[in-house]
Order: sequence, then C-alpha cells, then structure tokens
Amino acid sequence: MVPKPAQYLLRFDDLCPTIHRMRWKRLRAVIAEYKIQPILAIVPDNQDFALEHSPNDPGFWNEMREMEAAGAAIAIHGYQHRCESRGKGLLGLHRKSEFAGVDHNTQRAWIREGVRILRGQGLNPRLWVAPRHGFDRNTLRALHQEGMDYISDGFARIPFKRGGLTWVPQQLWSPVYKSKGVWTICFHPCATSSSEVDRLRSFLARYASQFTSFDHLLKEMTICRLGLRETIHEKLALWRVQARHQRARRRRIRL
Repeated sequence: MVPKPAQYLLRFDDLCPTIHRMRWKRLRAVIAEYKIQPILAIVPDNQDFALEHSPNDPGFWNEMREMEAAGAAIAIHGYQHRCESRGKGLLGLHRKSEFAGVDHNTQRAWIREGVRILRGQGLNPRLWVAPRHGFDRNTLRALHQEGMDYISDGFARIPFKRGGLTWVPQQLWSPVYKSKGVWTICFHPCATSSSEVDRLRSFLARYASQFTSFDHLLKEMTICRLGLRETIHEKLALWRVQARHQRARRRRIRL
C-alpha cells in the first residue's frame, strides 16, 4: 500500500574525511534544527580526488558516530569511489561505475573490506548505496552473501523486495512535494549550494512532520514484492530519469 500523505527520507552521499566542510556544516545545521535522522552514505576508503575538497578532518568519524547514535542510518557508499568500470548496471543511468561489470569475487571482497573499515570506526553499516547508481546482479549476490540486505535505490513509490534484498527507493535530488509514497531525497554535500540548503530548510519548515527514518520505515511498513501497478510506475519513473541523463550527456557532447 502506498502511504498517504507522502513520507520523506534524507540521504547524504559521498561522505568522507575530506568532504567540503563548509557546505556540510550548513547541511548539518539543518539536520540538527529539524531533528532529521538521515541515511549517511559513507565512502569507506576514498580514493577519488574529486571528493577531496577540504583537509582530512580528524573529527569526521566521531561526527558520524554521534549522528548514528542520534538515529541516522549508516550506509556503505561503494568502496573507494573509483568509478572506472564500464559495465552495464541494472539501472543504466551512468556509463561508468565502481561496481557494475566487475567480477563477483572482487565485488564481494570490496564490500567485505568496506564493511570492515566502517565497523572498525565504530559504525554499523546497514544499507548499500552504489556510487552513480552502478551495480549489477553480482553486486546484489555479493551484498546478500556479506549480510548487507538493504539497498537505497530504485524508483518505486514504496520499499520492496527484489534479488534477495530490501530496496528503499531513492528517486529525488531536491525537495519536491508528493501527495503519497515514500521518497528519498539525495544530496551530495560537496556540490550543494547555499540556495539549495535554503530550499531544503524551507521545505522542512512546511513538511518536517512527514520526514521519517530508515528504522521507522522498516518498523511501520510491510515490505514485499511490487505488484503490477507499482512495477509499471517504477519502470516509467526509471525511463524518465534515463531520458534526462541521456539529454544531459548530449548537451555536454555539443558543448
């Protein structure tokens, strides 16, 4: 059943010790102001130079532990965020990814090591968030084998079961009013402008009571396979996102 009114989750990607501190600080202030319990997608061993925006923050891991203690859900965001594979992912949104197309044993080893790193920092990773939405059936199998049974991705309006995992869909990259459904809004702190933070704060001022958490969602909802209507909705929503990505690629090529 699609919940009404809509429920929202906040997710923050690309978290690592070299995150853009000023931009993350602005988002943290909003999280604290409205007591949001977000999904924190952390890169276990960042090797992506594009995510090096500030000097290595010695307080980063303690901050993540404090946020988890306050109700945030920890997600493993890939392994090193090195998106060098051209394998075709299940969602087909990007031409390069870290995991899609990589052999099963390597993917499983990366996931195992990523989980080990986060647990070594005193965190309890419970969800998978793929860099660039890039994952394939080998990824799903490896996640299940490593005891990671939740994934934040997909374009349905409700959480669902597929491939041995529970999927909590992530469909938005900015606050958008929805009349019903469960909607995850994803922010990349290193690329979030002050105007986007203001927009989020304004949205929360109006709809904060409709924001939920990963734990609350699992507790309140019965999660099963998608029915025909929701499967059709999911496929159409994915098609629209794929079309936007293709148009964006064509514009970049022309430039």
